[in-house]
Amino acid sequence: MFIYPQKYDMIVVGAGHAGVEAALAGSRIGCRTLLLTMNLDCIGQMSCNPAVGGLAKGHLTREIDALGGEMGKNTDMTGLQFRMLNTKKGPSVWAPRAQCDKKAYQLRLKWICEQQTNLDCKQAQIAKLLVRDSEVYGVETTSEVQFHGSTVVITTGTFLRGLMHVGSKQQSGGRSGEAAAMNLSASLTEAGLELGRLKTGTPPRILKRSIDFCRTEPQPGDDPVPYFTYWREDLFHVEHCMPADRVGNQLGGRFPRGSILDRINGQLPCHITYTTDATARIVRANLHKSPMYSGIIEGIGPRYCPSIEDKIVRFPEKDRHQLFLEPEGIATDEVYLNGFSTCLPFEVQVELVRTIIGCENAEIMRPAYAVEYDFAFPTQLADSLETKVCRNLYLAGQINGTSGYEEAAAQGLLAGVNAALRVQHKPPVVLRRDQAYIGVLLDDLVTKGTTEPYRMFTSRAEYRLLLRQDNADLRLSHIGRDINLLPERNYRKSIEKKASIDAELSRLHCTRVGTQTLAQILRRPEIHYRDLCDPPAGLSEEAIRQVEIAVKYEGYIERQQAEVEKFIALEQRRIPQWVNYSAVHSLRAEARQKLDAVRPATLGQAARISGVSPSDISALMVWIKRGPHTTDVRSGEEECCDGRAAFERVTDA
Repeated sequence: MFIYPQKYDMIVVGAGHAGVEAALAGSRIGCRTLLLTMNLDCIGQMSCNPAVGGLAKGHLTREIDALGGEMGKNTDMTGLQFRMLNTKKGPSVWAPRAQCDKKAYQLRLKWICEQQTNLDCKQAQIAKLLVRDSEVYGVETTSEVQFHGSTVVITTGTFLRGLMHVGSKQQSGGRSGEAAAMNLSASLTEAGLELGRLKTGTPPRILKRSIDFCRTEPQPGDDPVPYFTYWREDLFHVEHCMPADRVGNQLGGRFPRGSILDRINGQLPCHITYTTDATARIVRANLHKSPMYSGIIEGIGPRYCPSIEDKIVRFPEKDRHQLFLEPEGIATDEVYLNGFSTCLPFEVQVELVRTIIGCENAEIMRPAYAVEYDFAFPTQLADSLETKVCRNLYLAGQINGTSGYEEAAAQGLLAGVNAALRVQHKPPVVLRRDQAYIGVLLDDLVTKGTTEPYRMFTSRAEYRLLLRQDNADLRLSHIGRDINLLPERNYRKSIEKKASIDAELSRLHCTRVGTQTLAQILRRPEIHYRDLCDPPAGLSEEAIRQVEIAVKYEGYIERQQAEVEKFIALEQRRIPQWVNYSAVHSLRAEARQKLDAVRPATLGQAARISGVSPSDISALMVWIKRGPHTTDVRSGEEECCDGRAAFERVTDA
């Protein structure tokens, strides 16, 4: 047994999107951090579609950026096509999305990690956690090397006892071509965590020159480019110390120097195509060969990213299904067949792909497959992402039951931040549901839990008009600065932006044209800001958009802010550690059981647990008010006779 001589403040296991954000956050805050991965060449690997953002996921990415994370910048430097989705709808559901160069994304993240002060990157496979008295103090590798650290963050993705399926063929692995982590699950169970089993899948990759793009519909990127990062000046200067062979030659160009867009001087198109009647016939004829339908796969798959088998079975009335042909990079001919996930046998996949319009002669370079893996039920976590059963142990990413790069990166960032703050003896950062989509994500996980891969949607956020993708910097940059993750120069930029918005809103409300103010005129549906007046000097396009949204949606925004005030009233009322739910006899049995399992931190969190009613919350409030030594349960029940009325009085206070 060899104990590595350096003791770390934080050890991060896994170097996917969650692991990278956790490691960068911890090291940037000032903690000596170790990032361990089975293969250093796969840091930041995009296992499925090389795309970032989309509905609600774009919001998460911009929030990560506003806090000081790396995903947004890395996407902007390695994206090959950018679009803003849902622009025909209201601004609360607008969402940026980028198709990335798969290898460029991965290699840049690897380089960023290698250059980061306070961060060591090492290749090793973890065999077990080192736990003493319900507190983790390090990890041990399969080579019997121990690394000791004050905190440990586990971000293993789909690698925990990963099992890949193509038809009836099975192979151990976390993703195609990479081994699974077979030992760590047992160690997590020994630490006291309950594990379950989930499943996800990926579509085949097609050879570009075998596709007839003339039969498909091109889908270009947006101009101007809807970048992710708020700190755009950093993109044009952050690469100054990059190796010469990774930096473009263009100086002062319209794209960030060294970015993929700079190298190709523009954006690449994606293409839209469709399945046919033949696709459905082949799927139905071969359903018995799908491990999902034959019962071989036990894990539960993602509800909102169904396989082509699921689409055909669940939507038999549809004549065709839309698919997207998306390039995987500028230096490869692999094309991602978005919307065509499957785990049917390879010979069936070949036949199926050639029923797609434009793919009649397509060649599969990599077959589609499904992968099963272990996850930990997330209700076993505190809202800081620390496990309740083992002190200083944090979990982030797909191990918590989520799907998607953005959900993983958001968790990784918060887990890394909170592990670092634990080392520094500071309170954790816990984002509320009214502050960020990240807050919605984490609250859903630790409060409600999940038994299927969780995906973020705008519909999950109660206050989505306040949590827009365009204002994440105004909402969160002060938090990033307070924890020393966001540089001062970036925080100052957000302060200046807010000041310019407030000044222009004040001017619009005070300036009159006849009997109406400019703000009243701007509220008319047919009027836009530039129809009304020329912007003052220094007012950016982003600020103009926010001014227009603030004026046009003023009534709705004020209504949501009033709802937030009620929400905060409950969120600020913390539940003491001494509360023993089994002793609160005025609680219904279901509520008592679920409160004891989740152990919510606040009354607001308790109120969101499925099966906990307003009368239960009222009873709990009375019990807390009586103090830890109260044993007269009957009088407590009498005080809570009208639970709903009491609950509403508190929320209206």
